Amino acid sequence: MSKFAGKDVSLKVEIASVYTTIAQIRDLNPPNLEQTPIDVTNRDGSGWMEFIGGLKNGGEVTFDIVYDPDQTTHSASASGGLITLLSAGTLNNFRVTFPDPTPVTFTFAALVTKFAPKAPIADRLSADVTLKVSSSLTVA
Repeated sequence: MSKFAGKDVSLKVEIASVYTTIAQIRDLNPPNLEQTPIDVTNRDGSGWMEFIGGLKNGGEVTFDIVYDPDQTTHSASASGGLITLLSAGTLNNFRVTFPDPTPVTFTFAALVTKFAPKAPIADRLSADVTLKVSSSLTVA
């Protein structure tokens, strides 16, 4: 059984048709895939509750970064910068790549819904970021 380090997972944002690694990510929580069960229990059944699959939801992607306002992928002025994408309020494509021998990717469209910078007096600049997955998620 193979084992993989979480440090080797990457998150990229699509900028001008090229997936670019978001700089200086620390902890990353990839999309949390969910399906809403629909209760179809009826009196003709076996006495057990019965369900069918309903709508799927990619959930959210959360991560924190060592914030550098001059980094293109963090920027408020660069195309594809997290702050730029949040300000625009439009969907953008993202890709999470897992580090197995044949890398598995999650590719999805998402909104940047949170960019929360932190500036502690005795520590680094950082920011908490949240993406809301919208529509389908492709696993390849």
